[in-house]
Amino acid sequence: QVQLVESGGGSVQAGGSLRLSCARSGYTQSIYYMAWFRQAPGKEREGVAGITREGRTSYVDSVKGRFTISQDNAKNTLYMQMNSLKPEDTAMYYCAGASSGSWFGVHQPASYNRWGQGTQVTVSS
Repeated sequence: QVQLVESGGGSVQAGGSLRLSCARSGYTQSIYYMAWFRQAPGKEREGVAGITREGRTSYVDSVKGRFTISQDNAKNTLYMQMNSLKPEDTAMYYCAGASSGSWFGVHQPASYNRWGQGTQVTVSS
């Protein structure tokens, strides 16, 4: 089993920065793709950024140039540096891992079979 625990969320003003972390434990060798998703109230969960075990990254257009996903495999930790935050970035942010099952694309929730509990990010104008 793989466990994922997010941290680093909080409240910031527009233009500010936050760094999210996701600590992995358990049988982490089985994970071949990690990603960050977010979900705002009343909206569907959407993919934000993803990274392969080898470090290849992918971002949705709305965060390109502002967010950076990275990982430290020695520490079994996934990160996302979020700069130039906007009010529309306000959401619960989730860490996700894919270790088995069907693949529907980087930013599709159905591709991932391991999820953290989420960390709240609130950006005020």
